[in-house]
Amino acid sequence: MPDGPLSKYREMIAAGDLNDDVAQRLALEKLQVLHLRLKDYDPWEGKKVGRGFLGWRRKSTKVGSQVSGLYMFGGVGRGKSMLMDLFYECSTVEKKRRVHFHAFMQEAHAGIHHARQKGDPDPVKTVAKSIAADAVLLCFDEMQITDITDAMIVGRLFEKLFKRGTIIVTTSNRHPDDLYKDGLNRQVFLPFIEILKDKLDIHLLESPTDYRQERLMGREVYHAPIGDASRAAMDATWAELTGGHEGEPLVLQVTGRDVQVPRFHSGIARATFADLCAQPLGAADYLTLAEAASTLMIDDIPILGVHNNNEAKRFVTLIDALYEAKTRLICSAEAMPEQLYREGKGAFEFERTASRIAEMRSDDWLEAPSRAG
Repeated sequence: MPDGPLSKYREMIAAGDLNDDVAQRLALEKLQVLHLRLKDYDPWEGKKVGRGFLGWRRKSTKVGSQVSGLYMFGGVGRGKSMLMDLFYECSTVEKKRRVHFHAFMQEAHAGIHHARQKGDPDPVKTVAKSIAADAVLLCFDEMQITDITDAMIVGRLFEKLFKRGTIIVTTSNRHPDDLYKDGLNRQVFLPFIEILKDKLDIHLLESPTDYRQERLMGREVYHAPIGDASRAAMDATWAELTGGHEGEPLVLQVTGRDVQVPRFHSGIARATFADLCAQPLGAADYLTLAEAASTLMIDDIPILGVHNNNEAKRFVTLIDALYEAKTRLICSAEAMPEQLYREGKGAFEFERTASRIAEMRSDDWLEAPSRAG
């Protein structure tokens, strides 16, 4: 049996660590083929084209178009990220990187801004060249476009990455045609969709099982509704985790700005929903917080909807950052996760967030080590 993600998946099933899932195996077969094709992959192939005064000249030829990446989409909790992790861990590509899509776009914006300040006439090309030099294989978790600034540059950025032979594997909850749906000036984004469909194999992971929900068990870290009981439970948890310490404000430096969390002690951070989501914070702020705190306690999460849409969007971004960093989440809210956002155009996107919160309540999540530094 050849090595790779499919073989690893079968080993995990035999060991009882996973249940066999036909839909997951179909996706892994595609990842297995890509794994084998990338074993000797070189995005540039030197070819002799003639003999000059100083000897043979070599011409670099792009071969990236000969290998397609993968865009794997499907419902929440179906195992997309787990399958991509198996592929990434098994990959023998020397220059590879796995990164959350939010974090990647933040880095890209920062790089473009820096290049532009230096007078670079084509900052997107410069950033793409740097990214491609560091990673032949790029694996993104949860590709989604909700920001007009991302929509404006992502097409040109990915087009240049593909031209340099970069192979991309990504997960998403939506088909490429549904990315940035109803977004501002969506017409500027449409060419990017065509690029994705041309350069990536589009695969629907159609499993009937939401594995995140199945893993819920044990200790309760989500308290609803908001009231005396939930507040008492949150205070008791804080006291237990900090040894009765009151905590001190945590000030984080993010791109030249100060982001403050009201209470922090020994890796435990505590703030209200308003502290984190009613302020003009973004993915970079939340990623920095997730790197600093192994556990985040959020008090008083309200019902979400059109009346507080901006706060709801920030909350979705916050949960994504915490999830990627394996940060433990303890919170009080007005309703259970699946009931927090029931109406409005953001309700569909919030299904993934609710599912992630549900997973973050499980014993497996609470027992797993955080990536906080």
